[in-house]
Formats: sequence, C-alpha cells, structure tokens
Amino acid sequence: MTVLPDDGLSLAAEFPDATHEQWQHLVEGVLRKSGKDVSGTAAEEALSTALEDGLRTRPLYSARDAAPNAGLPGFAPFVRGGRAEGNTAGGWDVRQRHTALTDGMVLADLENGVTSLWLVLGEGGIPVTELGRALDGVYLDLAPVVLDAGTEVEPAARELLRLYEERGVAKEAARGNLGADPLGHEARTGKSSDFTAVAGLARLCAEEYPGLRALTVDALPYHEAGGSAAQELGASLATGVAYLRELDEAGLTVEQAAAQLEFRYAATADQFLTIAKLRAARRLWARVTEVCGASSAQVQHAVTSPVMMSRRDPWVNMLRTTVATLAAGVGGAESVTVLPFDHALGLPDAFARRIARNTSTILIEESHLARVIDPAGGSWYVERLTDELAEAGWEFFQRVERAGGQAAALRSGRLGEDLAATWEARTGKLARRREPVTGVSEFPNLAEQLVAREPAPEPRSGGLPRVRRDEAYEALRARSDAHLAATGSRPRIFLAALGPAAAHTARLTFASNLFQAGGIEPVTAGTFAESGATEVCLCSSDALYEEQAESVAAEFRSAGAAQVFLAGRPGQYTDVDAYVFAGCDAVAVLSATLDRMGVS
Repeated sequence: MTVLPDDGLSLAAEFPDATHEQWQHLVEGVLRKSGKDVSGTAAEEALSTALEDGLRTRPLYSARDAAPNAGLPGFAPFVRGGRAEGNTAGGWDVRQRHTALTDGMVLADLENGVTSLWLVLGEGGIPVTELGRALDGVYLDLAPVVLDAGTEVEPAARELLRLYEERGVAKEAARGNLGADPLGHEARTGKSSDFTAVAGLARLCAEEYPGLRALTVDALPYHEAGGSAAQELGASLATGVAYLRELDEAGLTVEQAAAQLEFRYAATADQFLTIAKLRAARRLWARVTEVCGASSAQVQHAVTSPVMMSRRDPWVNMLRTTVATLAAGVGGAESVTVLPFDHALGLPDAFARRIARNTSTILIEESHLARVIDPAGGSWYVERLTDELAEAGWEFFQRVERAGGQAAALRSGRLGEDLAATWEARTGKLARRREPVTGVSEFPNLAEQLVAREPAPEPRSGGLPRVRRDEAYEALRARSDAHLAATGSRPRIFLAALGPAAAHTARLTFASNLFQAGGIEPVTAGTFAESGATEVCLCSSDALYEEQAESVAAEFRSAGAAQVFLAGRPGQYTDVDAYVFAGCDAVAVLSATLDRMGVS
C-alpha cells in the first residue's frame, strides 16, 4: 500500500489539472441537448449574461482573467479599502436616516445599534429650527451627525455648530458631515446655488473641526434617475472634481479639499455589482487625487437602493436590503444606511426601523462580515468586474468632463438624456420580466392587504426624475384595485388547462403569474361560463396544442370569449388571438387586456 504525504490535498494532486478547453467541451454537450449547436468560445458566450454599460458576466473566471493589482488596504489605489484596518475594529458605521420628527425614534435607533444619524432638513424633511429638538437627548460627542439640508445648508450647519457649543462638545470631538452638495441638490431640483457659503464651511471644518466634513458627493440622484453603475461612478467623479476646483479657488490645498468630501452610493441586491462598484469608486478617486498631486482615499456612505424597493409585497424588501447591506459591507463602505422595508410607502414605523438597523447588526455581529478586510478580494470574477466597471465609469466621467463638467452636463440636459436612455433599456427588460421583481412581476399575491403608513414629507423634486423598478406593474395593479373597489371583484381571465397535469402545469403556473402581475385574477376551477371572465388563456404542451388548440379556441369563442390567448411561443392557430410566453412584453399585454376589459 502506498502511503501518501499527509498534506490534506494529496488526493487532488494525483489527478491531472483540467483545462479550460475541456470545460468548454462539457458545456458544448449540455447546450447541444438543449438545441444549441455551438462550440468553443461560442459555447461559453452562450452562458454569459449581458449587463449595463456594455459589460458581460461570463460563467467561469480563472487566473487568466487578469486585473490590475488591487494593492493593500490603506494604500493607493485603495481598491481594497481606504483604511489599513478596514472595518475590522467594530464593523461599519450604522447610519439611520430621518426625515420627520417622531417622538423617541432617534434615541430608540441610537440605543439599539445605530451609530450615526442622517437628518434630512428643510424642504422634504425636518425644519432647520427643529434640529435641536431632533437631537434632544443625543450625546453629540458620541453620535456623528450627517446633515442633508439642500439650499438651507448654511443655516443648518450653523445651527448644528451652535448645538455643539451649547452642549459643551469640543471642536475636535465633533464628528459627521454638514452635507453641502450644491450639484446634488441641483440634480434633485433643477435649481443652482452659490458655492461661496459652502467654501466658507469647508474652510471652517478644515481649520477648526478635524472630525467634520463639509461636503457630500451624493450619487443617489443619478441612480434614482435610472442610471447604471458606471454612470453613477462617472457622475460622482465629475461632481467631486468640480468641488475640488471650487475648494482650490477658495484657498484649500488638494489634501484639505479631498478630506472635506464623503461619497454616497447606492447598494443594490446585485451583490457582486455593488461590491465591484465600491471598489472601483475608490480606485477611480485615487486616480483623480493622484493627478491633482495628492493621495487621498475615498470615504464612502452606501445606501440601500430606493429604486429596488417595491410597494407590493414590501416584506420582500427586507431580503433585498439584506443582500445590499452585505454587498456594501463586503465592498468596504465606511457607513451603511439600510432603508426600512416600508420606505416606499411613507414614514417607516418602529418595526420597520428595528428590522433595518438589525440588518447591519446581524451581518456584523453574527455573520462576522467585518472580521476580514475586502473578503471578495482575489476573486477572479470580482477583480475583473471591478476593473471593467472602473474603465466604464472613467469613460463616462471623461464624457461629462468633455461636456464642460458636471454642472454643464446637468444644465444642458445631456446627463439627464444619458440616464433616461439607460432607464429606457432597463424598462424594456422589466416589461419583459427579463429582470424579475419578486412579489410584483413574479409570484404576485393579489390577496395581499396593502401596507398603510403615514405620508412622508414630499421629497425634493424638479430636477432629474425618480424611478422605481415596480412602477409599470404598480400602475396596472392600481387599475385593478380601483376596479375591485368599484365593482367588488377584480378583472378575471379563465385559464383552460388542456390534458394531464404533466402537460399543462408549467405553462399554467407561468400564465397565472403573468396575469396576476397586472392585477388580473386567474380562474382555473369550474367552467368558463361560471368564471365571470371575458377572456381565456389556453395552457398545455406543444403536442396538445397541435391537436386541440384551434378547436378548443373556437369553442371558447363561441361561448363568448372576447380574446383567446395561448401560453407558449407564437404558432399558426386560426382561432388564437395572442400569445403569452417568456420574454413577451408583459406590461403591454396586460395593459391592453385591462383596456379590453374596461378597467381604466
């Protein structure tokens, strides 16, 4: 008997390494069984997924997928983190957002896991004069405060500084951000503002308040207008560069100016894209400051995406925000805000806020995500995606700069047009359910009771639009709800299952989900005459369609069906009016169906 060395991997060492070509050959065989006769690189491409910004995710990455050296945490280009220790000292800063004065809510957050406060003041938020009340009982030397006051940034900042002095907080103990973001506010409202007051606040912070920053570079307006990850990166870089120029003219050094900026990005449920985006953002900003003659790490605040939040089945948002928070933490964000699951419905209640703050707590304390710096680092996929996204973001940044910079791109409408084009393409994917929204376009629940919340303050508007992934389906469901309120029942469609369960189950389930996504109730029991429906959808196998589709469709038409659908790829059936299938424009089909049913 041969005794192998006890290295734990000897068995694997006895087998020859598989080659990339051998793997492709196995893929070819699998694809051939599904009717795709492709080979070599084409077989691998058949399993690839197209992303926005011209990027593609391939099914397999290996050591030959080279990417630039990511370096070490705390050192340029800061891909692996802006601080040598990362978030290992205690996890990321758990930052909760408040837009309204609610008795006890701020203190409840701080007493139960939140470590800093993000306060929206002025238009769309808490009155600046009520800042002291909002911070009543808060230990300002322990809890960093981040302001978001739009055009009221100077009075809000002065009020916060007054509170520090009044409560005996030493200048070196003050922590947070005064939140000045003139270009971000212009993106939100379409209104420009003077930078003079902002420059004064930046000088004051640089000279007297070492723990306070004066400016936020908020990329959320571009994300919420439908922008891609690269567009979000490019717009944030252009904004940051614009602020560096302004602060340079105000007399700050590049190091001082860069230290006054905190960048805010969206974290989505696409965990790998979010991780790569945050890593790429640090690399790109390192390049900007290098060109300016300095070396500065980008400080990041990640916010779970408002675009991905659904109003129907909002409980699913807990899962979305958990994945997004995981990605933000793994991506190295210093601060993370988890929007409550009912964010899209109005003012979050105490339960929703508790779940939001506990999301970070579980990931830090129980999942131990902060124990390792950049845990995704070294993954061939993540490193390659980081590099490709950085290239795409830099290209968009240069495009904005060629247009005259961020302010010029905003005011000319060019930036808005670019974002709108991206969202239009994504809207097509949503309509065709190529980008599924669980609980909305996939597995909707028509029997759910809508979650009611107190209205939140109207957000700032007038500039770039705010979009949501669920908006087209939400409009359809609202039509169905109005019909239910007026008539006592929802619009209905009769699903006719032909043949045994094995023949019809898959398509019956598909059709049921599709029609419910538009608020149309599928009826499968009883007869067409008993269903109260005016339209029918046939569900079965291709073989049974060949035998029965035309005759059954004709029978339903004789029984009064105004429209006969068939669940499956379009075929030549005389009495079938339309087809529903994977990849069809579900929104258009559902809207037209509601129109025919008289549901306005």
